[in-house]
Amino acid sequence: MNAVNDNPTGRQDLKRQIRQLESIAALSGGIAHDYNNLLTAIMGNISLAQEYAKSDCKLSELLGQALAASQIAKILTRRLITFSKGGHPTKKPSDIVGVIENTAAFSLSGSNILCELGPSNGTWSAYIDPQQIGQAIHNLMINAAESMPSGGTVFINFENTTTDSPNSILAPGRYIDIAIRDQGVGIPAEHIEKIFDPYFSTKAKGAIKGTGLGLSISHSIISNHGGEITVCSRVGTGTTFHVLLPAAEAAADLVQLVNAEEKSEISVQPVMGQGRILVMDDEAMIRELAGNILSHLGYDADFAEEGQCAVRKYQAALDASAPYDAVILDLTIKGGMGGQETIEMLKEIDPSVKAIVSSGYSDNPVIANYKQYGFCEVVAKPYEMVEFSQKLYRVVNDT
Repeated sequence: MNAVNDNPTGRQDLKRQIRQLESIAALSGGIAHDYNNLLTAIMGNISLAQEYAKSDCKLSELLGQALAASQIAKILTRRLITFSKGGHPTKKPSDIVGVIENTAAFSLSGSNILCELGPSNGTWSAYIDPQQIGQAIHNLMINAAESMPSGGTVFINFENTTTDSPNSILAPGRYIDIAIRDQGVGIPAEHIEKIFDPYFSTKAKGAIKGTGLGLSISHSIISNHGGEITVCSRVGTGTTFHVLLPAAEAAADLVQLVNAEEKSEISVQPVMGQGRILVMDDEAMIRELAGNILSHLGYDADFAEEGQCAVRKYQAALDASAPYDAVILDLTIKGGMGGQETIEMLKEIDPSVKAIVSSGYSDNPVIANYKQYGFCEVVAKPYEMVEFSQKLYRVVNDT
């Protein structure tokens, strides 16, 4: 049974489902942003506590376990942000065959599932964010693998296509149709219209670990790319997902391996430093955390709740011949001027200002291209002390 019918009723059902997903996405984005700030305070304070607990092995072990659990929550939060409108793609011409081949290999590594790619010569380049599409495909591959607990094969085929149908939700143009077919248990007809709903699952309770967000996130990512995902399935036979992604006009960039989750960073000692640092953030707990971390690292910290205040303080410090050595600007300020506008004003005051942008929205264009917006570095929330100290030291000391 196909999730999208060609008749008007089917299209109306699809549009209603998309509106529902968009409403949930907006809610999820707001919750995830607030939760990310909480998680920043939690992880930052745990990292700071570890510095004071080095002489207590048991306490260090417990703090390490707490930090490990927080890192899992960090991944979930980023998934929610990607699901929401906060996960804007940074698109470029990309080799979609390479992206999917690498992602499939990564997703199925160590499993009893094989992957078979159909002919791909002549497949158009896609205009996509490779990292986000990698995550969307990863979710589909995991879904396929979980439907085949005894093993099987996932078949992936590519087809260039053009659409100009007035009944389509897609804009007229060229697309790559990626068909991902498994040999799994299939999806019952009464469930197929719900599979993109957040937290909906056909699996038995407790059977599979997960959040129930995988297909919803894939749907959101693909929709944000101007694409479409549909599904057809028959119980006992298997399921096929069709992913349509816009084709690129330019040649593709070289493909790099796309991981669905962030690679864990090697833990090293924080880098100590000195200097005056201005921190702009609208959350009091983040300002307090930043102050504690900066003090521990050897810096003197000053604070601003929003951009106008940050600009005034920066100008006053220049006038007093006591300039700040660096500024850390939150990209998004509720009810006030955020980091992007603030750095523009600071550049007018001091073209040599050293600024770090901080945000939980890692896919924001400002984060992806921070140097083009006047920043020297970027620190994604939630941040930990080691990364924070390394980047700050490099900015302050021009290393």
